[in-house]
Amino acid sequence: MLKKLGQKLKDQRGLTLIELLAVVVILGIIAAIAIPSIGGLINNSKKDAHIATAQQMANAARMAVTADGLVSLGTNEVDGESVTSGQIKLGELVTNGYLEEVENPSDKENGYSDTGSYVEVEKNGNNYIYKVKLVGGAENGQTYITTATEAKDLKRSNVTLK
Repeated sequence: MLKKLGQKLKDQRGLTLIELLAVVVILGIIAAIAIPSIGGLINNSKKDAHIATAQQMANAARMAVTADGLVSLGTNEVDGESVTSGQIKLGELVTNGYLEEVENPSDKENGYSDTGSYVEVEKNGNNYIYKVKLVGGAENGQTYITTATEAKDLKRSNVTLK
């Protein structure tokens, strides 16, 4: 019995060239599908991190305005209406202890610009609106989040990765 089993094992050979080629083609197809998907996941994660940072900045600005009126609001004329608004820069939020140093997920070496990144505070009646602009600290001034949207309503489409 053992001799027959041993003989069967000796008669078996490895993979044929066709079988090996089929395996390589299948692995290539899987890689072609998986790699772009992973790239998209990484970009979406970075965008979500920028949005989280923008929302943290807006919350810190909310605390700063509530606690000691860190921002001085001025009145401007916009579309025929009087709008009260002002800016709080990222560096001011960090210096005054409302926000810890934040890391830029797209450029860890340069971080965000302390002066180019800010929260725009608008007073509309008794309500405040907080809009955030994040700018990379590199010389090319990469903008990550636009100011067009209130911080609580930010979506991935508001984030531009450069």
